[in-house]
Amino acid sequence: MPTLRSSSRLHSSSSPSSVSSPLHRTVGSTLRALSTSSSSINLPCDDRDSDPSEGDSHSLSTDEGSDFEESLRHNVRKRSAKRPLRTPPVAKHPKKGSQMVEGKIQKKSEPPTSDLFDSVKTAKSDMQSLVDEWLESYKQDEEAGFLELINFFIRSCGCKGTVTPEMFKKMSNSEIIRHLTEQFNEDSGDYPLTAQGPSWKKFQGSFCEFVRTLVYQCQYSLLYDGFPMDNLISLLTGLSDSQVRAFRHTSTLAAMKLMTSLVRVALQLSLHKDNNQRQYEAERNKGPGQRAPERLESLLEKRKELQEHQEEIEGMMNAIFRGVFVHRYRDILPEIRAICMEEIGCWMQSYSTSFLTDSYLKYIGWTLHDKHREVRLKCLKALKGLYSNQELTSRLELFTSRFKDRMVSMVMDREYDVAVEAVRLLTLILKLFYPECGTKAGVGRERRRSPSAQRTFFHLLLSFFVESELHDHAAYLVDSLWDCAGTQLKDWESMTSLLLQKDQNLGNVQENTLIEILVSSARQAVEGHPPVGRVTGRKGLTAKERKLQADDKVKLTEHLIPLLPQLLAKFSADAEKVAPLLQLLNYFDLSIYCTRRLEKHLELLLQQLQEVVVKHAEPAVLEAGAHALYLLCKPEFTFFSRVDFARSQLVDLLTDRFQQELDELLQVGAEAEWRDTPNEEERALRLGAWMDEFLGNSCCGPSLFLSRRSWMRMRCTV
Repeated sequence: MPTLRSSSRLHSSSSPSSVSSPLHRTVGSTLRALSTSSSSINLPCDDRDSDPSEGDSHSLSTDEGSDFEESLRHNVRKRSAKRPLRTPPVAKHPKKGSQMVEGKIQKKSEPPTSDLFDSVKTAKSDMQSLVDEWLESYKQDEEAGFLELINFFIRSCGCKGTVTPEMFKKMSNSEIIRHLTEQFNEDSGDYPLTAQGPSWKKFQGSFCEFVRTLVYQCQYSLLYDGFPMDNLISLLTGLSDSQVRAFRHTSTLAAMKLMTSLVRVALQLSLHKDNNQRQYEAERNKGPGQRAPERLESLLEKRKELQEHQEEIEGMMNAIFRGVFVHRYRDILPEIRAICMEEIGCWMQSYSTSFLTDSYLKYIGWTLHDKHREVRLKCLKALKGLYSNQELTSRLELFTSRFKDRMVSMVMDREYDVAVEAVRLLTLILKLFYPECGTKAGVGRERRRSPSAQRTFFHLLLSFFVESELHDHAAYLVDSLWDCAGTQLKDWESMTSLLLQKDQNLGNVQENTLIEILVSSARQAVEGHPPVGRVTGRKGLTAKERKLQADDKVKLTEHLIPLLPQLLAKFSADAEKVAPLLQLLNYFDLSIYCTRRLEKHLELLLQQLQEVVVKHAEPAVLEAGAHALYLLCKPEFTFFSRVDFARSQLVDLLTDRFQQELDELLQVGAEAEWRDTPNEEERALRLGAWMDEFLGNSCCGPSLFLSRRSWMRMRCTV
């Protein structure tokens, strides 16, 4: 059973009245001793500009950041009177040739022969087994084991230099880092975290897993019993302040992952303390005859032990946060800034009691303005993890109020993945702060929304689509919103009402867009196929979904049969509008014209169809008109004879117009002179091409309007 160490090894003071965290002093002295300055950038943020102290890294590291400082000072004062203070390992080194460990003299150790770096790089063995093996070697020779761990982090930075026992004893951290910097070859550019190739593909994951497993395996013994964690934190802090990118990147990742693991340990300690307190209260409240003094004393000792452990862990976290995070969250490298944002989000989710405060949330808020896509994305994902927990609502109100404008503006981010993540975040916030929206949405599935609300919905949708200029095709907009707003998009009554009413103040572009949305929603409801380039990942539809499609097809047809002629009449002069409107017939259940006795609306449709075809020469309109007649002119329909008669009338009309145009051309002059006239010849060719496009459309077949032989005779007369 290892002897329990108090955290006094982390806290020393010459007088009880001036107690501060030696870990903090150790890190601070290390940073002051470094000749290199931290490479950092200032993030553009109005919030920091309003308070100069917030934008200064020095003021942040001394006055802000950790919530643990006051409790740490208080607890250290209380414990310093009870226990003799020990000298921190970083402050003093043993004499040359020996090292004091647990009061015993050990002989000088040689550098370890085993290599943690190669084992982590290959990742062939289980990480827990690897850590257990290292712990066994550390227990046998603490100096050699700890040097092996230090050299593992050095090699992970891509540095070929090593820290020898002599260097560890004689040199300070800043001198060691300066010596390693001189040996580092920056010309290569790559280091393990950025190196390409199959051998480095999984290194970062293995590296992070090693740090996590190391803390996990030490949390019940070595973490509080002689393990020089303060030495390791001090080294990583110094490396994270180096001007060498590899040192700074790797050590920051290690420190942040170390912090995340310590946060989880602190959370477990907090839970154990709460459980211990409940047990103590339950035992103390028992009657005099049932109370067990031995158990009360045992619970008090356990509580004292847990308190000491928590103080030590909080001291370590305080050192990492102030020594690494506060300086690196605005590093010049976006990779480092992204690491900081990702990990602070983990701390807030794991240990919200201590970290979900405005003094920590402000770092994420400031970094929402970062210039790099990946950093902004990490911030949004961190916030999404917080807002997805409804229990944290009260802690996020001030942050939401302060940074809501920035979060809303990010839906228009130039990077699509950032914009999508911002929309997801705002959706979470909406549901979190306005829970009645979810209730109303549920009621909306059973009861239709008011017409005014639906009109507002489509006005907002049109404004978003037109102003954002993200895509030219409404089919992708409809597909992206189908799962969450399919009911609103299938409100064809509201869409046709907006198109037909004169007082809606829709511009030409908005009308075109709304018609495209109408056609796209009809296609999505009836066919269920996503647009080109989108995949659903599903092989087929369920029976329930097929029935829903059939019902939607009937509803669409019943609503648009009387209104389609009106829409064609209103927009008959606009080719961009009538072509997609004619495509709506593709999604009709045309048998309803017969079963519901709606032949009068069919007559109106055929009249408008004839008017559109005669009026326009655009290929898109003529093709849509020809295909519409092709759909209607089928023998299985009882109205076939009526449509066939209308088709014959249209053919006769077009033939007469063609003959009239031909006569006008021939009257200009003699046949030879007419053929030599460029303008007249171009006109004749245009007429011929128009007739080819309409009458010879492949989808309708050559005999839709007249026989191929008759058409060839007409062409030969030109």
